[in-house]
Amino acid sequence: MSLRLRTSLLTALLLLTQVQIADAHIVSARLGDFYAGALHPLLTLQDVVAWAALGLLAGSLGAASGRWLVAVFPLGLCLGLALAVAAGLAPTPPIVDAATILVIGLLLAAALRIPVALLCMLAFVLGVMRGVANAGELVPQTDRVLYAAGLASAGYVAITLIMALVLAFRRPETEPASSWRGIAVRAIGGWLAAIGLMMAGLSLAT
Repeated sequence: MSLRLRTSLLTALLLLTQVQIADAHIVSARLGDFYAGALHPLLTLQDVVAWAALGLLAGSLGAASGRWLVAVFPLGLCLGLALAVAAGLAPTPPIVDAATILVIGLLLAAALRIPVALLCMLAFVLGVMRGVANAGELVPQTDRVLYAAGLASAGYVAITLIMALVLAFRRPETEPASSWRGIAVRAIGGWLAAIGLMMAGLSLAT
């Protein structure tokens, strides 16, 4: 793939992150508040990229370390949603979201064996950030409990599935990071870091 094509793909992806999904209220009206909470992150590219990056990082570190994120990340989502509703906590600026994706991408690309406590802290902070961001679609008629349950369920399923796919492909317990499978996962980390860097530049330019 040529450098020009890669740049074009990354630019298109970053432009999509600026698009606000206006159909979230339609999802809520047709499918209910639980499904609105579960589906809204899937309609926001910033959530998709951040959640996928976290799942990839968890899978690359192995089941023993990554399994903690199955519980920690949904808890962070619920806490962020609760803080936004109860305390009026505002979403983080786009530069913070971009920096988070950049950090996760660099950790993945470098194949660093970070401690479980640090991994859980990163997942919890990201969960809180994205929970606050997803609270923006709440309306007075929304059932907060159902919406939070849907959001937490989406976080649980996303992290579990992505981590399981990486574990099945990567097999970190039996193969070193220098194997072709490990290099492939690290290459994805490099792409994620590039996306985070371009998102940061775009947020500073606007």
